[in-house]
Amino acid sequence: MTSNFAERHLGSGPDAIRRMLDTVGYTSLDELMNAAIPESIRWHAELDLPAAGSEAEVLAELRELASRNTVATSMIGLGYYGTHTPGVIKRNVLESPAWYTAYTPYQPEISQGRLEALLNFQTMVCDLTGMHTANASMLDEGTAAAEAMTIARRTSKAKGQVYAVDADTLPQTINVIATRAEPLGIEVKLFDTDRDELPEGVFGVHLQYPGASGAIRDHAPIVEAAHAAGALVTVAGDLLALTLLRAPGEIGADVACGSAQRFGVPMGFGGPHAGYLAVRSGLERALPGRLVGVSKDADGAPAYRLALQTREQHIRREKATSNICTAQVLLAVMASMYAVYHGPDGLRAIARHAHDHATLLAAGLTAGGVELASGQFFDTVTAIVPGRAAEIVAAAEAAGVNLWHVDADRVGIACDETTTAEHLYTVWAAFGVEPADATDVADLALARTTDFLTHPVFRTHHSETAMLRYLRRLSDLDYALDRGMIPLGSCTMKLNATTEMESVTWPEFGAIHPFAPASQTEGYRELIGSLESWLAEITGYDAVSVQPNAGSQGELAGLLAIRAFHRANGDVQRDVCLIPSSAHGTNAASAVMAGMRVVVVACDDLGNVDLVDLDRKIEAQGDRLAAIMVTYPSTHGVYETGIATLCAKVHDAGGQVYVDGANLNALVGFAKPGKFGADVSHLNLHKTFCIPHGGGGPGVGPVAVREHLAPYLPGHPLHPQSGVGAISAAPHGSAGILPIPWAYVRLMGPDGLAQATAHAVLAANYVAVRLREHYPVLYSGNKGLVAHECILDLRTITKATGVTVDDVAKRLIDYGFHAPTMSFPVAGTLMVEPTESEDLGELDRFVAAMIAIKSEIDAVGRGDWPADDNPLVNAPHTVKSVSADIWEHAYPRSVASYPAGVMPVGKYWPPVRRIDGAYGDRNLVCSCPSPEDFE
Repeated sequence: MTSNFAERHLGSGPDAIRRMLDTVGYTSLDELMNAAIPESIRWHAELDLPAAGSEAEVLAELRELASRNTVATSMIGLGYYGTHTPGVIKRNVLESPAWYTAYTPYQPEISQGRLEALLNFQTMVCDLTGMHTANASMLDEGTAAAEAMTIARRTSKAKGQVYAVDADTLPQTINVIATRAEPLGIEVKLFDTDRDELPEGVFGVHLQYPGASGAIRDHAPIVEAAHAAGALVTVAGDLLALTLLRAPGEIGADVACGSAQRFGVPMGFGGPHAGYLAVRSGLERALPGRLVGVSKDADGAPAYRLALQTREQHIRREKATSNICTAQVLLAVMASMYAVYHGPDGLRAIARHAHDHATLLAAGLTAGGVELASGQFFDTVTAIVPGRAAEIVAAAEAAGVNLWHVDADRVGIACDETTTAEHLYTVWAAFGVEPADATDVADLALARTTDFLTHPVFRTHHSETAMLRYLRRLSDLDYALDRGMIPLGSCTMKLNATTEMESVTWPEFGAIHPFAPASQTEGYRELIGSLESWLAEITGYDAVSVQPNAGSQGELAGLLAIRAFHRANGDVQRDVCLIPSSAHGTNAASAVMAGMRVVVVACDDLGNVDLVDLDRKIEAQGDRLAAIMVTYPSTHGVYETGIATLCAKVHDAGGQVYVDGANLNALVGFAKPGKFGADVSHLNLHKTFCIPHGGGGPGVGPVAVREHLAPYLPGHPLHPQSGVGAISAAPHGSAGILPIPWAYVRLMGPDGLAQATAHAVLAANYVAVRLREHYPVLYSGNKGLVAHECILDLRTITKATGVTVDDVAKRLIDYGFHAPTMSFPVAGTLMVEPTESEDLGELDRFVAAMIAIKSEIDAVGRGDWPADDNPLVNAPHTVKSVSADIWEHAYPRSVASYPAGVMPVGKYWPPVRRIDGAYGDRNLVCSCPSPEDFE
C-alpha cells in the first residue's frame, strides 16, 4: 500500500490509472513494468527501507535530528560566515515555489524574472571585482577556483604546466584545485606570497584576497611578475571585503572567483551557495557555465536570455573545456537580492561592522600580549599562541563560540554581519585577556576608491514594500511548476512537496558551519549516513558519497574513482572511456577532465548502443580500455535489452562500467544498477529525489560505487578520510538541502518509491500512445513501450511545412505550458517527460494542446496561413502584441490569444515576444542595461 503522502505525490488516482492503463493496453502497473523492463535486469524484491511515515511523523523525526545539531556562534570563517537573510528575501525567494520550482531558463520568453535577477548577480560581481564579465554563478568557491585554473591553462601563452597557488588560500580550495589538476597533468605548487618567487614554468597563479589567515596583501607586484612570465592570475576575492578593498581588476587580475554565501545565504553545513567566476575583457568566450545576456525580441524590445550557448557540452562534447552545465540560480538570486535590498551603502555598513569588530577584537588581544599573524586584515585575525591553540578553542567552544583551530600554535577568529560585542567578550575570555575599550578604526590598507552598484536597481528597492513588490513583479514574469506542467525530458520536473522543503530554513540545519566540531553536528551526520545507506539500498551499490554538489561533479568523482582503481592495480595505461553517441554531453566533458580519452560508440536505428560497434571499439582499445559511460534507461528514453550484455563485455575486457543515474527515476524499486553490472553511478537528487531545480540549480549529485571502488570516493582535507581528494569545497557538499531527499524517502517508503517509478512510466507511455498518430515517437523498446520519457519526432513535419521544434515550443507558451526538451538528444525532436506527479487532467490538457498545435501545423502545410505569418512562427504572443490598435496578421487575434482549450481566466502571458538569440551572441551585453534601453 502507498502512504497518504504518496497518494498526494502521485498525480493520478485509481480511476485515472485504470483509464491510462486501458489506453496503453495493460491491465495493471505490474504488467506494464514487467513488459517494459528487461527481465535480465528486473529486481523483484522490496526495498529494505523504513516504512512510509506520515508528514507529521517525518517532520517530528527531522525536528529530533535537528535538535542534535548545536547552533553555536561561528567565528571559524574559511569562506563560510554568519549572515542575516532579510525576511522579505527568505519568505519570497527561498521559501517561494515561484522561485524554487522554476527550471533553467532555456525558454527565455517565460524566464525573464529570474534572468533579470541573474543579470543583477552578474552586475554585482563585475562591479565588486572590477572585472568585465561574470557568469550566472558557479557551484561553490572551490570548484570556481578549479575552473579558473583551466581557463588559465587553455588561454595562457606560457608553455609550462605549473599552477602556483598562494599558500594562504582556503585549504579546501587548495584541495579541490589539486584534485582537478592531477588528471590533467598540471603540477600545483604552493608558494608564500610574502617570501617566494613565482615557480618556474608557471602558466597561472591563484591568489586569496584577503588570505585564509585574514591577511590583506598587495598582490600587484605578483600580478605584474606573472604577466611578464605569460601567466594568467586569478584572485579569489571576498565580495563583502571588496566593498571596502581595492578590486582585483584594478591590479590587472585576469580572473576573479569566490563565493556569494555571506550575501544572505545560510551556511547550511556547506551549501548550496552561489560561487562566482568573472573574467577580464577578452576572456568572455572561455568562461564556463551559464552566462545571461541582453538581446531583443521580435518587436525590438530588450530581453534577457542565456548567451553564447553555454551548454557547450552538447556542441563540443569531448572538446568541451568544462562539464559545468548548471548554475546555483536560487542562491545567486538570493545574493543578488541581498545587494539590491541593502544597496551599496548598506553593504559598506555591513562590511564596516565586520571590520570594526575584528579591529576591536585585535586591539584586546594585542593589549593582552597576544601576537597577531598580520596587522592588516578585514574581518579575520589569526592569533599566534604557542602550544595553547587547542585549549583556547575548547574554552571558546564551551562558551558557545567556534573558532578555527589552525594548528597547535595558531587560532583564527572571523567576524561577520552577526558578530556582537558579547561574542568578542567570549573570545577574549577564552584567550585569558581583558576586554578592550572602543578603539579608533585605522584606515584599511588597499582601501577601495571606486564606486560600485551604480545601476538604479541597486539604489531603488530599499524599503520592504518596494522589495516585496520587486520580487513579486519578477516572479510574475516567469513560468514555474507552481503554474503548470513542465514536461522536460531528461530533467524530471516533479512535485517538490512543501513538507520536504520545510526544514531547509530551520536554523539547526541552516546555521551550521561545515567545519563545526563533530560533537555539534550529530543530527546532520546521522541524516547523511541514513540517506547514503538508503541510496545504496535503492541503487544496489555498497557505498555512497553525497559530496559532489552537482551531477557533473558526481560524474567526475565516479570517473576519478575508476582512474584511481586502475592505477592502484598497476593499469596506468587504461585511459580510454567509451561513450555512446546518444550520451548526455557532460559525460564526454567529465571523461576528459578525469584524464581519459573519449571513444564514441555508435547507436543503432532503434536508439540502442550498437553492441557490434561496441565489440569493435573494445577490441581496438585492448588494455587501454578504462570504462564505458552509459545512461540507463538510455538517453533516448528506452529500456535497452542489451545492458547486461554490455556490462559483461566491458568487464571481460578489464574495464569498469559507469551508469549515468540521470534516469534513475525509471528504475527505483524495479532494477538496481549495482546489481545488473554497473560499478559506479552518480545520482541526481534534484530529479529522482525531489530537490527542486531552483531556476536551474544542480541540487546534489552523489556518487555510488561497488565495494572495490569505495576506497576512491571523494575525501576532504578538513574531514579526514581516504579518497581521491575533494570534489567540492565542503565535506558533504550541499548538505543544507539533504533533508529534502531524506524526507522524500521517509514519506514515500519502499512501496511509494516503486509506485512513483511505475506511475512515471505509465504517464510517459500514455502521452506517447495519445500523440503517436500526430507526431511519430522516435524510439521505443520492448513491446513498443518507452521508459519515463518519449521523443516526438518533428523532422518530417518540419521538412513538409517549415514549422520547427522552436515554433512548437514557443506556441506551447500560448497554450500555457513550458516546452519539452528541444533537440536533445536528437536535433529536430521534442523529448517529453510527464513525471508521476502530474494528474490525468494535466496530461490530457498537454495532449490536447499538442494535438491542437498539430492542427495549426496542418493549416500551415495546406497553405491556409502563410509560412512566414502564422500563430506558430509568431509565437509566443504577448498582451501588448494582441491588444495593439493595428493587427495585420493572417490569423485572428483570438487564435493568437486564446487557442483551443485555453481558458481566459488565469492564462499566463509571456512578458516578451520571441527573442533573437543570434543578435544577443553578436552583441554580448552581460550586465544590467541602462533604464533608457527599456524606454
